[in-house]
Amino acid sequence: MKIIEGGVTASKGFESASTEAGIKYKNRKDMAMIYSQTPCKVAGTFTTNIVKAAPVKWDQKIVKESAFAQAVVINAGIANACTGAEGLGYCEKTAQAVAEVLAVPTDAVLVASTGVIGMQLPIEKLENGIKAMVPNLDGSIESGTESAKAIMTTDTKKKEVAVQIEIGGKTVTVGGMCKGSGMIHPNMCTMLAFVTTDIAISKELLQEALSEDIKDTYNMISVDGDTSTNDTVLLLANGMAGNAEITEKNDDYKEFCKALNYVNETLAKKMAGDGEGCTALFEVKIVGAETKAQAVTLAKSVITSSLTKAAIFGHDANWGRILCAMGYSGAQFDPEKVDLYFESKAGKMQIIKDGVALDYSEEEATKILSEPEVTATADVKMGDATATAWGCDLTFDYVKINADYRS
Repeated sequence: MKIIEGGVTASKGFESASTEAGIKYKNRKDMAMIYSQTPCKVAGTFTTNIVKAAPVKWDQKIVKESAFAQAVVINAGIANACTGAEGLGYCEKTAQAVAEVLAVPTDAVLVASTGVIGMQLPIEKLENGIKAMVPNLDGSIESGTESAKAIMTTDTKKKEVAVQIEIGGKTVTVGGMCKGSGMIHPNMCTMLAFVTTDIAISKELLQEALSEDIKDTYNMISVDGDTSTNDTVLLLANGMAGNAEITEKNDDYKEFCKALNYVNETLAKKMAGDGEGCTALFEVKIVGAETKAQAVTLAKSVITSSLTKAAIFGHDANWGRILCAMGYSGAQFDPEKVDLYFESKAGKMQIIKDGVALDYSEEEATKILSEPEVTATADVKMGDATATAWGCDLTFDYVKINADYRS
């Protein structure tokens, strides 16, 4: 697998564009479009929140019922959530506007929105934005990067990644972009993500690959414990790499899954590390678990602990908060057998052995915890299962950002 530059336009036949539509933000791009030169197989996963935004409902229908998809339109600033029949109607109008200028079926157009809940979209601005973007559709790396910037809300940096693999003697590319900084919590996916690939694969296997992969990627991140109304991951495959279509779980399928996992995990970590107001990416590894489910439960419990997140912000080796979070997770383990380590570029240190603190240097621990990426590893000594979760520290700025989000 080769890591390459770019994101959604890295795969053959995919183009993108972005524009300033003035939906909510001023003097910045707030709309993006992804377009495939040929029809795509499409897979998707969506929020588990009962309150689902209109674009989620629209896309779920497209993924399930449409013969193919060929375009995606994304806006930032207004989520089009809790907007009733009018909001759903705006999804259709957006798709119709794209269908008209690109000469594709309305039910081949996916839509996604992110931003404030409860506000209606200014549909005229979206329609004008679509007309502005279509002439500028471009397969360049720069175009994809500009689209990744356009879909940001409280994100502080664009998030994209791409890789290439060899399948059946053909070069296959998988690339993606995402946005996510707040209202992020595991239990579906936790943001907007768009992954493109030129692989030829059946729709059934494309969906299975995505559904399985989110369990270890997007479902293992948390910023603030809030699961959004708009969470969407879309995976489009246009087959332009020219490989023999993958229709069974053979070695080619496994190779694709590895590439997809790398893209999704990288995007997930980029979101966790860019949590609203955060200063550090916090990784939690559970090793020695009896089952994968037990490891996942323990890792998620630590990553979502507000007290642990606050300790990471303070560079405080307050290991008791980690053990406490593991204890109330619901997973069974023996706390008197747990070993705990902190690790970063500054070094690695064992903090507790068999549930009891070692005679470690607080100064050295603080140095390790002062890096922008910090890992806590807990060994529960019950078996061979492992799980990794990602989150971030909890800072003063998180409260400031969300106290005046609608202003």
